[in-house]
Amino acid sequence: MTIATWLLVLESVLLVATIILLIYSIREGRQRKNLLLEIGKTTKILTRQEYFLTVIDSMMDANEEIIGCITGRLPAGDDKKRVRDVIDAIERLSKRGVRIKYLLPKFPDRLHIGHLYTKAGAEVIYSSCLMVRNIRFITMDDRVVVIGIPESVGEREATKKGYRIPSEGLAMILKDYFKQCEKQISYIEYLREVIHQTGATPKILAHELQIDEEELERLAG
Repeated sequence: MTIATWLLVLESVLLVATIILLIYSIREGRQRKNLLLEIGKTTKILTRQEYFLTVIDSMMDANEEIIGCITGRLPAGDDKKRVRDVIDAIERLSKRGVRIKYLLPKFPDRLHIGHLYTKAGAEVIYSSCLMVRNIRFITMDDRVVVIGIPESVGEREATKKGYRIPSEGLAMILKDYFKQCEKQISYIEYLREVIHQTGATPKILAHELQIDEEELERLAG
């Protein structure tokens, strides 16, 4: 073969080798991206889990009163177990005589958590005031505060993590703010309001809110 032919063969081999390396590089880049996404998901789960653990641990240290302003979103996935842990804590604390009061935004889907927390022994109220849409916190005995931080702006966004702050001053400020939130109504009052506004039957509403139908009829009666 002539030199030109050898050069052409060599160029073809190098071209094939370059294409193979490029393909491997693209695959490696995709795998690296997927790995980073998985790490990101794991980190988010851990920080959210830490938030719930911080809330429950702080609640169990309370001796007199707990007040909280929370989103009260319908739990899904791993959040069902976390909410169950909070409910267990409320039940134990209520038996010890600790007063527990929660403020939730006036969205019909928040009645599910209101029902569970009320049944566990907490007092649940609803409001459409600005505070309940913009801040998430829980105070214990006017001396410890756990503040929740959402993943992004919006009252419907999940709380990503929380900070535990031992501060009597901050606890008193938030408690006063809690009391000033206007147009507060109880869980029972809001439940009856939703039934009246929607005109839904107890069966349909019980299905939508994931509440026992007989229990709903009893509360709304």
